[in-house]
Amino acid sequence: MSTYVIGDIQGCYAGLRSLLEKVGFEPGRDTLYAVGDLIARGEDSLSTIRYLRSLGSSFYSVLGNHDLHFLAVSQGIKKAKRNDNLQPLLDAPELPEIVDWLRQWPLAHAIDEKHIMVHAGLYPDWSTQQLLTYSNEINQALTGLRWRQVLENMYDDGPPKWNDKLKNVRRQRFIINATTRMRYVRSSMALNLTIKCAPSEAPNSLRPWFAISNKKLQADERILFGHWAALLGKTGSSQFVALDTGYVWGNALTLWHKESDLRIAINA
Repeated sequence: MSTYVIGDIQGCYAGLRSLLEKVGFEPGRDTLYAVGDLIARGEDSLSTIRYLRSLGSSFYSVLGNHDLHFLAVSQGIKKAKRNDNLQPLLDAPELPEIVDWLRQWPLAHAIDEKHIMVHAGLYPDWSTQQLLTYSNEINQALTGLRWRQVLENMYDDGPPKWNDKLKNVRRQRFIINATTRMRYVRSSMALNLTIKCAPSEAPNSLRPWFAISNKKLQADERILFGHWAALLGKTGSSQFVALDTGYVWGNALTLWHKESDLRIAINA
């Protein structure tokens, strides 16, 4: 029995199946976890979703920014961008079932006591327990009767910093931004949601979220995340496992094998 965590699939169905074939993934025996962005810019998001849904309890995911955007597009809240490649999904006869299946997933999930996965990362002023608690807040909202309002209100960069007193829309938006869009954080702990480059090319005023000391993170806890293809899987620390290696951009699709602590990848 093996446990795998895969980076951003982005609708790259052929790559997904090739990587799982490479490791001998067997549903019912093995479990596949995903760090979000299951769909979007790849060649076949519909086949990707159909396959992942077919895995049943052998699959688990967290939501990425592209997954949330698709949910918003499916409800007429936003229009799809030309390069999103979402039309086959939107035209699928099982669209309502796909929407309900996607919105069940949380923003963060503890695979076990020491391995926590989230799409973008752990905000440096949060513990992993806070991350999971705030994820649960959004999960309850997205599976509730007023879930569309969450999607309507998430499109903004503010507030830039976390405050325990944040409420309602601003609280939900910060949690979503920190868990699905974050890359860089200022010394003031304010998010910068516009810069996407590799750390070596970033302004000196910005630091990767994982490079900022987090006194609430335990030494034996590990964060598995995606979202940041420009890192090419490199964080400089084994505590932060970056799994988006930019397959959709012509690089590699990567998964992590929990039992051996090894990464396996295929090139685009």
